[in-house]
Amino acid sequence: MVVNRMILNETSYFGKGAIQEVANEAKKRGFKKALVVTDKDLLKFEVATRVTAILDEAGLSYEIFDGIVPNPSIEDVQAGVKACQAAEADYIVAIGGGSPIDTAKAIGIIVTNPDFSDVISLEGTAATENPALPILAVPTTSGTAAEVTINYVITDKAKQRKFVCVDPHDIPVVAFVDSDMMMGMPKGLCASTGMDALTHAIEGFITKGAWEMTDMLHIKAIGIISHALRDSVAGNQEAREKMALGQYIAGMGFSNVGLGLVHGMAHPLSAWYDTPHGVACATLLPLIMDFNKDHTGEKYREIAIAMGIDGAADMPLSEVRDAAVQAVKQLGIDVGIPQNLTEIGMKEADIQQIAEDAYRDVCSPGNPRDATVEEIVALYKSML
Repeated sequence: MVVNRMILNETSYFGKGAIQEVANEAKKRGFKKALVVTDKDLLKFEVATRVTAILDEAGLSYEIFDGIVPNPSIEDVQAGVKACQAAEADYIVAIGGGSPIDTAKAIGIIVTNPDFSDVISLEGTAATENPALPILAVPTTSGTAAEVTINYVITDKAKQRKFVCVDPHDIPVVAFVDSDMMMGMPKGLCASTGMDALTHAIEGFITKGAWEMTDMLHIKAIGIISHALRDSVAGNQEAREKMALGQYIAGMGFSNVGLGLVHGMAHPLSAWYDTPHGVACATLLPLIMDFNKDHTGEKYREIAIAMGIDGAADMPLSEVRDAAVQAVKQLGIDVGIPQNLTEIGMKEADIQQIAEDAYRDVCSPGNPRDATVEEIVALYKSML
């Protein structure tokens, strides 16, 4: 008998103005002092300060840790742990995209599980005993869904690799999904994080662990994202509101069933070339969809219908699979996603080692079609 598990936030708020609830949640939970985890740009452009102003108005104490960079490293996490301990914080307010929220998860876990202070021992499904320091998560991008997942990704610079941590203890207790916080995204970031969200939804829909409840979430997310992303990139707030919801719904699903080879192959690209995660995923998604298509039953038909492809319900299966792949590829082209790996700096001489890293990535076994190292090498080479 298969037992399926669903883990979601304790509480989430959605819509314009949702961040106004941050202080109320902190107060009613009896929190005393926060470590605000964010990055310097979000402070500079007065995005994170929208939240700290609410804390100020409520008389809530906090200290800021803004040492977050894209693709956060073991050292970044360790610096954050020291900052959290020095502040004597009893909760974390994480403001940003995947990098700040992922870092906050690792900080929160280590503060309450100090045996994992090396960070690297958190890789995979670590046997932590205690819930993380409570995290209130405020996403500023429409893509990673880090605010609702039990996953986070850290870079091991010494070994030039990313590693994924999967831990039910790390999920934020409250998420505040406020489209006002996402209006400052530049077009490129909006596009790449939005395509990352679509990747989550599609990979979660076809992964080996998928089941009825997550299928329901993922197919809804595919429909929302595919119809809203172009307008979201153009700066339309209603579309960004839809993207904020779509990416969260995708996160509800994939966090509980895993992903696949797109993420498995994207992680080492970020580690080797410091490529933004969403860009790596978006560039690879059509390629891996094509690789997987004969191992997905009728699911590409459902994807095609959700994306609004004319005649998808009645097309022959082979045609509708190709149509779904092409629709995803065209969406990426329309929002400015690179169409080859040379554009993001990949070198043919690196491919063998990168392919081996991808093969070992924790996401890759969830792919509906098993891939050998040699097949992964060929996939990378086909994108140069």
